[in-house]
Amino acid sequence: MEQNETVSAPESAQGSEPDLETRRRRLVFRARHRGTFETDILIGGFVDRNVDRMDAAALTDMEAVLEMPDPDLSDWLFGRLPLPKERETPMLVAMIRDCRAQRGED
Repeated sequence: MEQNETVSAPESAQGSEPDLETRRRRLVFRARHRGTFETDILIGGFVDRNVDRMDAAALTDMEAVLEMPDPDLSDWLFGRLPLPKERETPMLVAMIRDCRAQRGED
C-alpha cells in the first residue's frame, strides 16, 4: 500500500469508526501472531505501518490475506516463489512490494 494511498468503499460499506477500530486492533493482533516468526515480522510490520489508513474494504482484503497459509505467504513475501495469478490481489501485491522495500530490494 503506498504511503498516501487509501482504499475506499461506498459509505454504507465503511462501517462506523468504533467498528473499524475494533477490526483494526484485531487485525494487528492476528498479523503479529501468525505462528511463524518470519511472517509475524513481515506481515505484522506491514499491518503496523498501514492499518491506520485502512478502511472497511482494505480491512476485509487484509483479513482475507491472513487466511492464507503461512508457508505460501512467506514464499511469496520473501520472493522464493512468484505470486500465482489467482492469488493476486491489490493488498497482497502491496505487501510483497513493501517486504521487498524493507529488504532493500527496490
